[in-house]
Amino acid sequence: MTPALNYDNKYGSDNKYGSQHRWLLSSLLIAIVMLSLAPSLRLLIEALSDLAQGRQSPLWQVLSSASTWRALWHSLYTSGLGMLIAMVLGSLFAFAITLTNVRGKSWLVFCFMLPMMIPPQVTALSWLQLFGPASPLLKSIGLAPPLGSPQPLYSAEGIALLLGIQSAPLVFLALRTSLLSLPRELIEAARISGAKQTQVWGHIILPVTRSGLIAGGAMAFISSLGTFGIPAMLGIPAGYYVLPTLIYQRMANFGTGVLAEMAALSLLIGLLALAGVALQQQLMNRSRFGLGGHSGRSHDFTLGSWRSLVTATLVGILLIILVAPLLALIISSLVPAMGVPLNAETATLNAYAEVVGRQGATWRAVNNSLWLAGSAAVVLMLLSLPLAYRLQRLPERWRGVVLSAIEIPYALPGVVLAIACILLFVRPLPIINVALYGTLGLIFIAYLARFLVVCVKPVAASLAQLDPSLEEAAQLAGAGPWRRLGSIILPLVAPALFAGGLLVFLLAVNELTVSALLWSAGNETLGVLIFNLDEGGESVLASAVSVLVVVMVASLMLTLSLLAPRLPKGVIPWQS
Repeated sequence: MTPALNYDNKYGSDNKYGSQHRWLLSSLLIAIVMLSLAPSLRLLIEALSDLAQGRQSPLWQVLSSASTWRALWHSLYTSGLGMLIAMVLGSLFAFAITLTNVRGKSWLVFCFMLPMMIPPQVTALSWLQLFGPASPLLKSIGLAPPLGSPQPLYSAEGIALLLGIQSAPLVFLALRTSLLSLPRELIEAARISGAKQTQVWGHIILPVTRSGLIAGGAMAFISSLGTFGIPAMLGIPAGYYVLPTLIYQRMANFGTGVLAEMAALSLLIGLLALAGVALQQQLMNRSRFGLGGHSGRSHDFTLGSWRSLVTATLVGILLIILVAPLLALIISSLVPAMGVPLNAETATLNAYAEVVGRQGATWRAVNNSLWLAGSAAVVLMLLSLPLAYRLQRLPERWRGVVLSAIEIPYALPGVVLAIACILLFVRPLPIINVALYGTLGLIFIAYLARFLVVCVKPVAASLAQLDPSLEEAAQLAGAGPWRRLGSIILPLVAPALFAGGLLVFLLAVNELTVSALLWSAGNETLGVLIFNLDEGGESVLASAVSVLVVVMVASLMLTLSLLAPRLPKGVIPWQS
């Protein structure tokens, strides 16, 4: 009998409950295939179709197009430059917060993580309101450039700057994980041996954490490669297209008639993203050094007289990359029109009254986003517990295969998943003859596929920390697997399950990259609404909606922070 069978029998896969286990496993495997693999396989089939036609095949048409290679170069340039910016910012905060006795660590981490959770289109809009001749903030303080001056953010470097700020927390998280694995004993031994501070950094800290830093950079590059909101709002007005915005423009102009070509283009982006994911995973594995000793704690290098200066520097950076753009966004929402300075005579709440009280599109978008995000969170919470429970009982090799399968939709850029879902559901469903294309149902399915892994991982981390004796005692008392799952396991992992659901809700409620290609008239989401308002010249209204979105995001993050003491380490990304 194999070890896996022994393990299953240990947890009660007898004649009475064996069928339940098999039914559960089969159901979960079907769900995984349907949610994770089916769209990707459909995209692959479509992209590689008609290869026998040679130069007439969709793949050849895409690869021979000058616009493809131009957009590819733009994607690589902006993502690469954004990665460098993210590595500088992320490593600065990771080293300072993790290794030194800088003040206010919890709040610094929370504020530094906030740009990653704010929707990219809101980030782009806030920075657009901060610069340029029409900026109400610059108008209010008398620093606005002359009318007709170019908007400096409408450029490749402007896109890269915001991509770097958006993805810097990813570098911070990867590097912080490596830094927390440094044993105190190793560093203390070096100090006792007479090593100087610079030698400790150069010979111990940097070599051990190098792979973590590079892995964080790879994560930032992948994230930047698939981001839509920032290059759309900064690049499209300047005619600067990256791969996601090229797909968006082609779909907006030609509709489903270019699906085959867009599938081939999406395959190109997907291959780049998956290559980056593989590199990142390899580097993360290399960064897990087999060093003994106590880890998971900050080392608190004493800064002495430099403590106030370092703290002020970190706060100053946050003021520039977070507070100033958000302040510009708030001011822009309080003026009657762009280009009008904010003062006692011009201050008004008309924009909020318009979007909340008079515009039906706002409430429709709010209702759609809340329904989609809430329903996806609930469904994934219900699915995640039995899935994680069964994953814990799979052999390690198969567990890795299943986890890789459910990670694919999240690793792929959102625009790739959107094209895959369109291909899969562009025709009515067989037998029941129900059409999902152009409905909220298609966006809902895409959300389930994309965010499944976000909900599963916190639950799996919590299950891994449970004492197996609790379930063994319940089994000896005659409780079957379903009874144990509901009465023993569920109460213990409920905080992690709830946290996973909140993370899904937080990510889904402001999502744009997927829904930008899947929405239709009457089915707008909040992310789409902000994008459309700004594109239609209603920047003040877009600012008002964005302010409300930021307040909601910050509130949800604070709620998750309150849950942090009851959750395993790493469940909440900004958990200190």
